[in-house]
Amino acid sequence: MPDSNLPEPSVSAELASPPMHPDQLLSDVASLPALPGVYRYFDAEGTVLYVGKAINLKKRVSSYFQKNHGGTRIGHMVSKIVRLETTVVRSEAEALLLENNLIKTLNPRYNILFRDDKSYPYLKITGVIPSSNPGSSISRVSYYRGAVEKKHHYFGPYPSAWAVKEAILLMQKVFRLRTCEDPMFNNRTRPCLLYQIKRCSAPCVGHISPSDYAQDVANAERFLRGDARQVMDALEARMMAHAERLEFEQAAELRNQVAALSNVLHQQSVDNVSDRDVDILAVKVQGGRACVNLAMVRGGRHLGDRPYFPVHVEDAAGVYTEDDEGAAVAPSIEAQVLEAFVAQHYLNVPIPPSLVVSEPVNKNLLKALSIQCGVKVTAVHQPREQRRQWLEMAQTNASLQLARLLSEEGSQQARTRALVDALDLALDNLDELRVECFDISHTAGEATQASCVVFHHHKMQNAEYRRYSIDGITPGDDYAAMRQVLLRRYGKLSEALADAKKTGQTPAGTGRLPDLVLVDGGKGQVSMAREVFERLGLDLSLIVGVEKGEGRKVGLEELVFADGREKVYLGKDSAALMLVAQIRDEAHRFAITGMRAKRAKVRVDGGKLEEIPGIGPKRRAKLLQRFGGVRGVGLAGVEDIATVEGISRELAEEIYRALH
Repeated sequence: MPDSNLPEPSVSAELASPPMHPDQLLSDVASLPALPGVYRYFDAEGTVLYVGKAINLKKRVSSYFQKNHGGTRIGHMVSKIVRLETTVVRSEAEALLLENNLIKTLNPRYNILFRDDKSYPYLKITGVIPSSNPGSSISRVSYYRGAVEKKHHYFGPYPSAWAVKEAILLMQKVFRLRTCEDPMFNNRTRPCLLYQIKRCSAPCVGHISPSDYAQDVANAERFLRGDARQVMDALEARMMAHAERLEFEQAAELRNQVAALSNVLHQQSVDNVSDRDVDILAVKVQGGRACVNLAMVRGGRHLGDRPYFPVHVEDAAGVYTEDDEGAAVAPSIEAQVLEAFVAQHYLNVPIPPSLVVSEPVNKNLLKALSIQCGVKVTAVHQPREQRRQWLEMAQTNASLQLARLLSEEGSQQARTRALVDALDLALDNLDELRVECFDISHTAGEATQASCVVFHHHKMQNAEYRRYSIDGITPGDDYAAMRQVLLRRYGKLSEALADAKKTGQTPAGTGRLPDLVLVDGGKGQVSMAREVFERLGLDLSLIVGVEKGEGRKVGLEELVFADGREKVYLGKDSAALMLVAQIRDEAHRFAITGMRAKRAKVRVDGGKLEEIPGIGPKRRAKLLQRFGGVRGVGLAGVEDIATVEGISRELAEEIYRALH
């Protein structure tokens, strides 16, 4: 780790950089302005090594070249730098936002990076604005994920779909709000089962007046915002008023509602009305990996948590950051991980006004986030009372999640080693083992798809998966499909490698051959793969077929080799076979989901209709509604098609020709 008391470099100081750095790089560093901005380091292959921000670009960047960093991680990074790019901005806040946008976009090796996760789910209550549609005037509570609309009310975000569904169940139990979709709601003639089990007040058939239902919706929204006690008092007051007017049936309904709400409040032991919206962030680092546990409190209720596992933690250790005054420092790796999470996570996610954190957060970062969201954001590092309990809970969960991850990774690494040993692969670094697996999927020759999945760094690399639509073959010919996908996958790569062998230089972005090519099949598929590799001049020893055993039972698979070696049965309990089966099954899953999607599009999707000139979304919708789908449109005659509103005789003939 570099010295945390780094001396401030002089602007005019001579750069003490080793000779490996190009003169142009040193000249660029010396000519940098003393302004705020973002800098990017590149290696000889044009890969981004590091993205950083600076209050003073000249001071900040020069600090990397002022001394010999030896064998530290920062020294390893600096030794690779051959080019520098900078962007000057107006303020530190702009620099922070640009820095983290670039980190998420460029994926630099020496930055701590949090992968984009799925968007957070919300609880949605449809608006109560009256309209011609009777379903839209009676609010509905539902699970929602996506862009928000002003005409509806959204509560959250929630850390998981399970948390939203629990909240919806609560809305049903206490306030008896409807969850059915509008088409069902508009066509009910009698209450559904939810009314019978007291989970809905049946506004669809008038068992509750619109005004009373609107009152329940208002109380539900107040409860979700954290005003549970006020809701309880209002319900009790209404109950007493009904009782005084001798309206005992209505009073009994409100009594049951109060009892249900009281039971919920009693169960929510971690509630705290003084904290409405808070995020609790705890970080744990161990064994070169890190976990940030994010717990959410919304409306005073603890909604649950979600773990995040950043990448490049070990490579980023020791890289300088800036303190509040802009001085170069090397904070703890825990603090770096937490700041990276806060900066990257809240770029596109609403941030609550209060954060409870296990490590101190840079004040300038909080200031930038406040400017971005328009609300002052504060962070409490050493909380007390209820906040302390929340933080301790989050820290415990972070430790448990990280221990689980390390255990799983250890098991996966053991499988990788077992496979390398079993196949006697010439590999110095287990982390670099790359396996590509191919599978073919179709239904009686229809919608043939091939899949290629990638195993690298001890895990499946979803971002590198590829699907191939197979055309120009006899339907159902799996061998021809395998030939086509292998030629498409390795054809250009083999040409690039051949050119590189002649010139001695490998073009950027060429990629590399995998250490192992798995094909789902026995001797026939392996023979086809061998034919392709011989044609491309590639190494036959890379090809291994996964042949199903007796009765196609899992654990009895045998490995078939293209280079003439005898078949191998690794054993039912072999860790190597477990890994092979895992990769093979993933290739099969990926292929079959692609095939089903393609088949469904061919059979029922209206996409083919929109390809016809003159057919837009509205006319397409009318056609599908009239005939019940593309198949129905295809079975209809020209006269029938012409009866649809907006479809002329000429257009009907065009539609008929296109579908036949």
